[in-house]
Amino acid sequence: MLYLIAKAALSGVIIAIVSEIAQRRPGLGALIVSLPLVSILSILWLWRDGADTGRIAAHAEATFWLVLPTLPMFLVFPALLRGGIGFWTALGLSIALTIGLYLITVWLLGKIGIAI
Repeated sequence: MLYLIAKAALSGVIIAIVSEIAQRRPGLGALIVSLPLVSILSILWLWRDGADTGRIAAHAEATFWLVLPTLPMFLVFPALLRGGIGFWTALGLSIALTIGLYLITVWLLGKIGIAI
């Protein structure tokens, strides 16, 4: 249980630090967020928890495929904000788009034989 709390605390600290940096320097905050820190941490935790290399490899590959449908959100969300759409509406629409793209991506990957 202590290990789970430590993992959650470390993740929270990373998010807090990045949000503070992004307030001062949005570009630097975006650079840090774009780094695969969460993925690397989850891979390290899987390895530490004794996951076999096949499971770790499957996790890394699935992460690659599931990052792709998130990318349009980072173009649509600012476009909506700049177009005068309110923050919560723009965020909700962007999240809905991402969910739809996740569903399409998982369906397409299944069709070409890639299991997620």
